Amino acid sequence: MLGETFVVVGAGQAGLQVCTTLRGEGFEGRLVLIGDEDSLPYQRPPLSKEFLLGALEPARLLYRNKEYFEKLDVELMLNDAVTKIDRSRHVLSLSSGNVLKYSKLALTTGSRVRILECEGGDLPDIFYIRSLADSTKLRERMRTAQSIVVVGGGFVGLEAGAIARKMGKSVTILESQERLMRRAISQELSEYYLSKHVLMGANVRLECDVSHFEKLQNSLGVVLKTGESITTDIVVIGIGVVPNSEIAESAGLECSNGIRVNQKCLTSDVDIVAAGDCTMHQNHFLKKIIRLESVQNAVDQAKVAASSMIGDDRVYNEVPWFWSDQYDVKLQIAGVTDGHNNHLHLCGQNENSFSLLYFKADELLGADSINQPVVHMAVRKILRKGLGANSGVLKGMTVAEIIAFSKTESNIQS
Repeated sequence: MLGETFVVVGAGQAGLQVCTTLRGEGFEGRLVLIGDEDSLPYQRPPLSKEFLLGALEPARLLYRNKEYFEKLDVELMLNDAVTKIDRSRHVLSLSSGNVLKYSKLALTTGSRVRILECEGGDLPDIFYIRSLADSTKLRERMRTAQSIVVVGGGFVGLEAGAIARKMGKSVTILESQERLMRRAISQELSEYYLSKHVLMGANVRLECDVSHFEKLQNSLGVVLKTGESITTDIVVIGIGVVPNSEIAESAGLECSNGIRVNQKCLTSDVDIVAAGDCTMHQNHFLKKIIRLESVQNAVDQAKVAASSMIGDDRVYNEVPWFWSDQYDVKLQIAGVTDGHNNHLHLCGQNENSFSLLYFKADELLGADSINQPVVHMAVRKILRKGLGANSGVLKGMTVAEIIAFSKTESNIQS
């Protein structure tokens, strides 16, 4: 493979992992990493958390420094973007005017924020959080703002709202659905988070839709569809993301709400792999086709994608997991628990320490853990090993017993 050129498009977590895995597994050819930002690959989760608070500086967000890429012999093409993939000629056209020939191609293009399309949506002091530049601008503005309206009660919106309350700002959270984090957590846990945010001083409004924004003399007006207007200094919008799959679609790759890949992270072109937020895959544990937006998925798919580029038979079959930090609460999710019809409540040391284990037809789907990392890790092990754990098996177990059960090597028939 010395004469080959492998190109990775997208300089985020997944793109970095593809490069690291390729070199780790012996690829010695030319390796190019293309990124449309001017920064080295950096962590995105802190952008709506401690970075906003000022607890982290940009340099500490970097996964690796420039010397790492030099040592790894990775050519960095930053602040550039692919505009066309010519699959028949194995050639990429870039916005800089450069043309690059590839032997194998990895698409780790990630996702971008979903824009709230409405009148006034482009006014100053309306912010989204996706890139380092986004979060840097918001952090600077939050220092002088006294009031913040958060549009969207998902992970990013609630994390930003929690940071704003820590800073002593007046916070109003507007969620269009009937409960918080509806896509990610259960009704029971939504109620817990609603109580938490209200207790910490946030004004939470459910089933509340924004009509448009107005520029006032020294502030913004957030006009609801009911006609009510809320005056605020700044607005933070977090209403989800959409996959960056347009370049793949225009190249004729199979796409549907993301780039379709198989268990080897191969696209419909055998010379092109994809990994991370931009992909749709058949998930082994969830038994459905899904697009996952998580660091776990980005890293684990990237390892598989890199292996496929060099002809290995590795497949993606990892247990999905997610997390969110809000105030003094760390939420850790193992599995995806849509469709559960039964759950067990596992108490911890106090009201802010517990886990909810979810079942469907007595099959363990996953768990939401609040400040209980040991239970989170145990559930991930149980799911990964396929221990046959159902509500009857786990009911009445203590935390210590569940941890011991997760270390069982053989399947248990229920």
